[in-house]
Amino acid sequence: MMENDLFVAARDAMAKAHAPYSKFPVGAAIRAEDGKIYTGANIENLSFPEGWCAETTAISHMVMAGQRKIMEVAVIAEKLALCPPCGGCRQRLAEFSGASTRIYLCDETGVKKTLALSDLLPHSFETEILG
Repeated sequence: MMENDLFVAARDAMAKAHAPYSKFPVGAAIRAEDGKIYTGANIENLSFPEGWCAETTAISHMVMAGQRKIMEVAVIAEKLALCPPCGGCRQRLAEFSGASTRIYLCDETGVKKTLALSDLLPHSFETEILG
């Protein structure tokens, strides 16, 4: 099961979240086109709700490693099973992936639901059209 390594990476990333204000740790793991996994956790600051989401952090790590294509993503939240990416993160994911990119929603035991990005964001801005 290939998505299991993404689940484990997302769960491990969630343990590093800095969420003292929301008390809602989230972890994300992205498999990029190079096959490597890039992780992120939500990181809050005192001017809550400013900060950044786990998916945003993972995308940042991927981009800084020179990658630009997301193949699949796993997301896990400590207090909400099957937590999907927020609206802003859905569009950020769309920037670096396609409509069929697999999004794995997890609980504490593993991947429980698989969606295509187009299921989460059916009318995303398309970079081919806008830019």
